[in-house]
Amino acid sequence: MPPSSHVFCFLFLLSSLSVTNGAQLILVNNCNESIWPGMLGGAGQPTPKDGGFQLSSGEESVIDVPEKWSGRIWARQGCSFDASGKGTCETGDCANQLHCRGMGGVPPATVVEMTLGTSVSPLHFYDVSLVDGFNLPVSMAPVGGGIGCGVAACVVDLNICCPSMLEERIGGKVVGCKSACLAMQSAKYCCTGSYGNPQTCKPTLFSHLFKAICPKAYSYAFDDSSSLNKCRASRYVITFCPPK
Repeated sequence: MPPSSHVFCFLFLLSSLSVTNGAQLILVNNCNESIWPGMLGGAGQPTPKDGGFQLSSGEESVIDVPEKWSGRIWARQGCSFDASGKGTCETGDCANQLHCRGMGGVPPATVVEMTLGTSVSPLHFYDVSLVDGFNLPVSMAPVGGGIGCGVAACVVDLNICCPSMLEERIGGKVVGCKSACLAMQSAKYCCTGSYGNPQTCKPTLFSHLFKAICPKAYSYAFDDSSSLNKCRASRYVITFCPPK
């Protein structure tokens, strides 16, 4: 479903405001069900919103992050939490907690990664990664566009065409598509050990499939740098289940 008109108005109003330090991330849930975004700051970096919160269908959340911030954002789905914030998620779970608080999501999960610049060197880097597998489509783009700014994305539902050996199933339903590393548990697919460099770890049949379906996302650890985007914008919208 396309995002509601109030989301577009909201983003338009934001584009007229100024961000003096760091950047603004606008998370939009364009899915037809609630999701629970998970957030994890890089080493020495803060983790906004205690690392997790609920985002209902059609809702958006604005998050300010400081300059030099680096981290990962993913969506958890099929979650249920009690009043104390304890519970479970079908995908992307982080230690059975609503607030991930420094914990990463359990794969398979589609991950948005970013490293922000500073006011002196304002170039920001970001990508969408399938290295940990896939659970939901997602995109990241600057609000209002920008010169040379790309869109990081995997907008297709990979679960529909996931190879059977990579399927993550719950109750007969495919809820995620595992990476070859997670499914095979071998150095060749995980790019570890003697395969821990670009010369020996080459794309596999599975990473070729991921890349063909989602060319704007990283498909494996040493994927080519064309999936890495850079931009000087101060606001970015991260859309879960973006329009195709």
